[in-house]
Amino acid sequence: MNINDNFSKLQESYLFASIAKKVKEHSQTHPDKNIIRLGIGDVTLPLAPAVVNAMQNAVLEMGDMATFRGYGEEQGHSFLRDAVCGYYAKKSVAIESGEVFISDGAKSDIGNILDIFSTDNVVLIPDPVYPVYMDTNTMAGREILFMHGNEGNGFLPLPDKNTKADIIYLCSPNNPTGAVYDKEKLKLWVDYARESDAIILFDSAYEAFVRDESLPTSIYQIEGAKECTIEFCSLSKTAGFTGTRCGYTVVPHGLLRGGASLNELWLRRQTTKFNGVPYIVQRGAEAVFSDEGLAQARAGIDYYMENARIIADALTGLGIWFAGGENSPYIWLKCPDGMSSWGFFDYLLERAGVVGTPGAGFGAGGEGFFRLTAFGSRENVIAATQRMKEL
Repeated sequence: MNINDNFSKLQESYLFASIAKKVKEHSQTHPDKNIIRLGIGDVTLPLAPAVVNAMQNAVLEMGDMATFRGYGEEQGHSFLRDAVCGYYAKKSVAIESGEVFISDGAKSDIGNILDIFSTDNVVLIPDPVYPVYMDTNTMAGREILFMHGNEGNGFLPLPDKNTKADIIYLCSPNNPTGAVYDKEKLKLWVDYARESDAIILFDSAYEAFVRDESLPTSIYQIEGAKECTIEFCSLSKTAGFTGTRCGYTVVPHGLLRGGASLNELWLRRQTTKFNGVPYIVQRGAEAVFSDEGLAQARAGIDYYMENARIIADALTGLGIWFAGGENSPYIWLKCPDGMSSWGFFDYLLERAGVVGTPGAGFGAGGEGFFRLTAFGSRENVIAATQRMKEL
């Protein structure tokens, strides 16, 4: 019996597990210290009333023999898939119900989608970016190349015709930098993928935070994207589903590679290894896309974006360079005085009791930078920025 040796190539622990361990150790030695967490991107507002009502009604249905449901449709219930299609229609994007797959979140699908691709594919990943992209491909043993984001390119790297890749990860708005691709830059990526017969895996988990109407919130708003892109989205940040768990992936019917339909391959994979999202949760997700639900979700997003503004104003007053915050819940700041990202993490934790995320955890290009999230309570955000000003 042999294990998968590729796991030995991973960092010892997942980034956010390492942060949690450090915070726990600090709390044990400083039990009276009030720690403010602006590190992990976990929401703090409760579910919207429309969602709660829908889920409560679904619970009652499940408690009545006449309306009880067992196994659901394998791609997700049609009522939710149709609601997702309606949401895309508001973006002037036509999506068919059979192209939508309901899941328990974008993170799962971004890792699981790799099952339908050969391990000899070369993968191109942004640096810095969400660590799951790299870790899941490292586990599979794929060759990984990097496109480097930096201050010079606004942390929005563009295609290099000298680089050949089969699978390309894009995240916009980007986690952790908050940078957002405009239509012209996304078109360059779509053209590059089509020319090289590559597949783009597009993570749009934070699309609902884009305020600038000129910026795309789906890659399918770009001509030709349906020929080369799978798009992932989540209700975790859009509607506070981090603990409720629901997302969706769009695989266009016309997306073909090697003579095979990727939609059919993904359907086969999901029906074999996934039994779907609970009916009660799917009813709650359906309510998110109602007029009432969208308005309530927008109110929550407005709350977090006001938090982002408060953090941004504080950093501006301190003379600290940062990006993000305008169309994203993340603020990506340059560590002051040339500090390393983990050094600044320790400094903020020990001196101010504020937790953020070291940029180095998002790739080598993140060294010297630091991520703060706007997902805290207003009280905590104000307190954290005040502590930073005093420090």
